[in-house]
Amino acid sequence: MEIFRRWMSAVFSDTQLVILFLVLVVSGAIVLSVGNLLAPVIASVVISFLLEGLVRFLVGFRWPRMLAVVLVFGLFMLFLAVMILALVPLLVSQITDLIDNIPWIVSKAQNALVHLPRQYPILTEAQVQTVVDSLTAQFSQYGQQVLAFSLSSVRSVFSFVVYMVLMPIMVFFFLKDKEVILDWLCGFLPQDHTLASTVWMDVKMQAGNYVRGRIWEIFIVWIATYACFLFFGLDYAMLLSLLVGLSVIIPYIGAVVVTVPVVIIAYIQWGLDAHFTWAMIVYFAIQLLDANLLVPLLLSGAVNLHPIASITAILIFGGIWGFWGVFFAIPLASLVQSVLGVWKMRRGCLVVES
Repeated sequence: MEIFRRWMSAVFSDTQLVILFLVLVVSGAIVLSVGNLLAPVIASVVISFLLEGLVRFLVGFRWPRMLAVVLVFGLFMLFLAVMILALVPLLVSQITDLIDNIPWIVSKAQNALVHLPRQYPILTEAQVQTVVDSLTAQFSQYGQQVLAFSLSSVRSVFSFVVYMVLMPIMVFFFLKDKEVILDWLCGFLPQDHTLASTVWMDVKMQAGNYVRGRIWEIFIVWIATYACFLFFGLDYAMLLSLLVGLSVIIPYIGAVVVTVPVVIIAYIQWGLDAHFTWAMIVYFAIQLLDANLLVPLLLSGAVNLHPIASITAILIFGGIWGFWGVFFAIPLASLVQSVLGVWKMRRGCLVVES
């Protein structure tokens, strides 16, 4: 007990550790308590953080910052308009078509599974029937979830419209008044907050590299997969390729999970003919190139976490914040890693001083 008391006394006598602890506690409390309400603000901060790299690039060529901000923001709005006007209607059309065809897909899958015992005697009809019943129940559950989502979609559409109006405005002012906002936030901290600044710079560099790398990876994998599916004429090419692109957010697991619907749709459309074989060969080649070329190239300067740490972070933060928790799980894990690193460093200094 005395050892613990002396340890607590030593830690809390370090002003820098106390400041860092308070910053983390206050930030975490705000996100956990009103994170849903502040979701547009947080998303705008993240978008501004990503666009800031382009602004700094132009400023490096002696562009006035305001002109750089206006140009980058204009390109961002053009990209957003193209995504909304061209992509969303196509995705909605394919999702609607897929929902309408679910009974036919289930029927085809059942027929294919029923014939498996004849082709592979190792499987019994009872085992196949169990799988069929399980799939039927699962698809029925998904149908009920889709229906529930459609009934609540009016509120979702309203929120989407509000976000599309508010977020671009906030992104512009975050870019324009970056220094003013940072100075205002730093005004709440003690003058000497070196340790908190060190953690912030470390996380900013690693998380920035990670998020930018992942976004480029999403678009490259998405476009390459869409070109593959479009070339072979696979149904729901845009929807499936988007899912494949987004799957890179979840390391080690996403690619395996998203391959299941791709294989099912391809098999139901073509069977085991040449189209299916070549489409799957090209698809798996894209997955191999992503894992062995894109990831080392785009994420070489990002966080270095053990696979167990990455998966644990995805489970924890994904369980708390859903999709966005999964997306930012690795940067948040890098924050934890950085905090633990400086804490161990400061603890070593305290032990030496004592």
